[in-house]
Amino acid sequence: MLIVISPAKSLDYKTPSVTSEYSIPEMLDESEKLLHRLRKMSPKKISDLMSISPALGELNFERYQTWHQPFTPENAKQAVLAFSGAVYLGLDAPSLSEDKLHLLQTKLRILSGFYGVLKPLDLMQPYRLEMGTKLKYQRSEDLYAFWKSKITPKIKDALVESGSNVLVNLASNEYYKSIDSKKLGAEIVTPEFKDLKNGKYKMITFFAKKARGLMTRFIVENEIDKIEDLQAFDVDGYVFNPRLSKPGKPVFTRG
Repeated sequence: MLIVISPAKSLDYKTPSVTSEYSIPEMLDESEKLLHRLRKMSPKKISDLMSISPALGELNFERYQTWHQPFTPENAKQAVLAFSGAVYLGLDAPSLSEDKLHLLQTKLRILSGFYGVLKPLDLMQPYRLEMGTKLKYQRSEDLYAFWKSKITPKIKDALVESGSNVLVNLASNEYYKSIDSKKLGAEIVTPEFKDLKNGKYKMITFFAKKARGLMTRFIVENEIDKIEDLQAFDVDGYVFNPRLSKPGKPVFTRG
């Protein structure tokens, strides 16, 4: 069973890493191509491209100017420990045992607009480049056109490495669209998480993101390999809701 999740905008490079183990991203040559394009942009152009504040435009301008190889534990951090958004709050990778971090390395892939595909322990220097950004590169009109043919084979290889033909999609639609799922030949499961609000079950973005991290942790901690075993997920008040679920789309509700 392989899990895919999205990255996060928020990053934590201040907290020391909990492990000395690391790997190196496999698609840095492709990242360098995007970097070459981004380095030519002024802070204002970066702000306009990404629809972010001038301060964030300046920050990311500096990130791209100082980004360099080789990656080392002194100038980079493991991706699953560097990202700090809601998904990663739920996953809480720093509290996993060393054995479970090793398992996570096999079972999880993080989709990225700048790095393509990251393993959890891949060293990563800070960046911001969302998959939906309309960044052109040569004949590629956007990042989907740039990455799709490159990301899909990596996910297919990771499925083989995981020892299963099941892909658990816990990524957002923005990032999952970077995979050509028809070429995977995999059984795809896309869990949904909904909270009771005003008498109806609805997806509330922050809670749903956190729940994706919680489920990632649940799969790894319990070494889940069968789709039906996902229904046992009972964390933070969520339970499987058979009435709202459909084949390939199990729904978990709370409240």
